[in-house]
Amino acid sequence: MGAGHAHRLHLPGRSPVHRLPAQCKLVGLVGFVLVVVATPRTAYWAFGCYAGLLLAVAVVARVRLGFVAKRAVVEVPVVVFALLLPFVAQGPRIEVVGIALSESGLLSAWNVLAKATLGVVGSILLAATTEQRDLLVGLRRLKMPGQLVQIASFMVRYLDVIADQMHRMRIAREARGFTPHGPRSWPVLARSAGALFIRSYERGERVHLAMLSRGYTGGPPPVLSETRAATSAWVSAAALPVVALMIAVTAWWTR
Repeated sequence: MGAGHAHRLHLPGRSPVHRLPAQCKLVGLVGFVLVVVATPRTAYWAFGCYAGLLLAVAVVARVRLGFVAKRAVVEVPVVVFALLLPFVAQGPRIEVVGIALSESGLLSAWNVLAKATLGVVGSILLAATTEQRDLLVGLRRLKMPGQLVQIASFMVRYLDVIADQMHRMRIAREARGFTPHGPRSWPVLARSAGALFIRSYERGERVHLAMLSRGYTGGPPPVLSETRAATSAWVSAAALPVVALMIAVTAWWTR
């Protein structure tokens, strides 16, 4: 468990984006997302420019669009929510393909989809160009509370373990002839979820006892290197949010 390993979200490489310190990329991404959220939702051209900026980052980092698209599936719940807005929102209606949809709902759906997609793609690019350990060290160097960093560290380390446990339980159910069909299968799935929770809790207790026996004192390990990021690295990381800010200011000015 202590050895580092490549995660499915990380794409090893030696591009300029890969070489940037994690704390610089974290600050750059947060700044970019804040600018995107503050952009007027009717400035459609601005969101196209933001997408172009992320595309430029992907090209420089040599991250394939297919790699990003497969991992953007995490956004599906947001997409479903956005698609429901035109049907449930109030206000004037407009007919689209014979279906009466709310104008304000359509605009809200676009706003949610555009901003959420840009944030998700930016996060995927960050994960693809930064190793997990470097992200955690970057959070430490940004003076994030140690407890939050530890929670994130444990989540990253054991999320795959829990996912693998779910996969083995699914195989065991199928080996016994279980196939989920409608509400009748819900009790079985509920019991499986309960068993997974209990096993995860017990595993957490065993891991905690093992950590205590190895000298764990409740705090994160010290950062191995306290070397400050070079000014050039901060300037490079700031290019994305600064250009985005210029676009947002123009969008507000021409609104």
